[in-house]
Amino acid sequence: FVFSSPTNSSNRRTRGGGEWSAPVDSGRDREAVDEVTDAYDTVGWLVKNVLANTGKVGMWGVSYPGFAAAVALANPHPALKAVSPQAAWIDYWQSDDLHRNGALRLSYATDWVSSLQLDKTKNSDFAYPSDTYDYFLKAGSAEAIDRTVFKGRVPMFTSLLDHPNHDAFYTAQRWTDSLGKTTVPTLNVAGFWDQEDPWGSWQIYAKQKRNDPNHLAQMVAGPWRHGGWQGVADHLGPIALGTASGTQFQEQIQAPFFAYWLHGKGPRPDFAAKMFQSGSNVWKTYAAWPPMGAKATELYLRADGSLSFTAPAAGEACRDYVSDPANPVPFRRRPMSATYASPDWAWWEADDQRFVDHRPDVLGYVSEPLTADLTVTGALSATLQASTSGTDSDFVVKLIDVLPDDTESMTGRSLQPGDYARTLNGYQLPIAMEVRRGRFLASDTAPQPLVPGKVVAWDVPLRDHDHVFKAGHRIMVQIQSSWFPMIDRNPQSFVPNIGRAKAGDYVKATQKVCVGSRITLPVMR
Repeated sequence: FVFSSPTNSSNRRTRGGGEWSAPVDSGRDREAVDEVTDAYDTVGWLVKNVLANTGKVGMWGVSYPGFAAAVALANPHPALKAVSPQAAWIDYWQSDDLHRNGALRLSYATDWVSSLQLDKTKNSDFAYPSDTYDYFLKAGSAEAIDRTVFKGRVPMFTSLLDHPNHDAFYTAQRWTDSLGKTTVPTLNVAGFWDQEDPWGSWQIYAKQKRNDPNHLAQMVAGPWRHGGWQGVADHLGPIALGTASGTQFQEQIQAPFFAYWLHGKGPRPDFAAKMFQSGSNVWKTYAAWPPMGAKATELYLRADGSLSFTAPAAGEACRDYVSDPANPVPFRRRPMSATYASPDWAWWEADDQRFVDHRPDVLGYVSEPLTADLTVTGALSATLQASTSGTDSDFVVKLIDVLPDDTESMTGRSLQPGDYARTLNGYQLPIAMEVRRGRFLASDTAPQPLVPGKVVAWDVPLRDHDHVFKAGHRIMVQIQSSWFPMIDRNPQSFVPNIGRAKAGDYVKATQKVCVGSRITLPVMR
């Protein structure tokens, strides 16, 4: 076996005398010095030099090691017989690590990239002198951090500023473009609540399935944070799952996968996808992903703040709010710790969203309590019919499962201060959250300004999920235009490069969400 150790994305990779640089792993150049050729050469060396080996090699890893395992598929060595890319990535501009649909992940990019390049002799995190929210608000822009703090010592961060659009800087590294026929058994693994790399492993699986006559590609996911499936994984944030889903994955899926393909032991894994379904908290096995039984069902955002499966009348009014870049909506509770400074980062995507649901710049839409379980399995998405008074804007969409107010009984308890606030009563659990940047609606390579006041469709992908909204729960949708400092502030006036926006570029804007806005749910019959 060749095992890449599970870790978080702060793992180091060095070359050229110890200088780390972004990997260029398109897989097209078989003579390049990169992760693809390194994987090929390493497998070949081990088979020739490790005593008493079987000649069969397996690779797996989480996060950067997951990427290192995945890229071996771009040019697999003949001895490579099984690979498990877990929380791997394929494109920094899309929805892993450094961007969400082209919107810069400001705080994470600052912390992670600086840890890779600021000082190669230290494995230290970026030091914030204050609340992270305050720090980035006072800094003003990504360019200000690059200029006054990094001072050119973090070239990857500078490159992100130099390449705000989806150009060849990113696409040249998209190694999955070189994947053809799937020839190596692959166990792709992802977490539905992965706060770092939620997207890439799904894309690897989707690309493999386009040419997989021997059914070698498989997909596994569950209610896990980044890499959490390699632990016990018996909680979704503060919510108990009632079982050790991570241990079950390791023992019942991961180990049998390698046992069969490397040693011929046990039956061949024959599923297309296995999901630990949140809400029901049970394992589900699917013959295809997405499953055939899912029906696209529209859930409409109504002008009175309700959610309904009934389409509204054509003339229904819009709802509006004022988005102010000087007072952006925080993505976590304040005061806000640094990325790796506390456990807060690990589960922020499962945080109770009540900390923002009464802000005047956050629109809330809530359903009546469900009379029966509602199971959604497959790709979720949102379509907003929306406008802005500015010439650029962001819209953030959150799909939330609202737990009943009587989820936990307080009767008979000996209460201590703060106990009630720590219950799950009324907890607003995010199921899917994503941002869409207006300048990229028409093109991700040639951004265009928006027309002030013009209502246009905003398509917001919400990725794949498998979740049961239980009877008695309510469904909520929140809409906002900032998510700070996880995402950099949109100045709301069109500029060539948001990362280099000036103080005068940031303006208030009136945002409108209008009739026809909806969430598309893959409802299982």
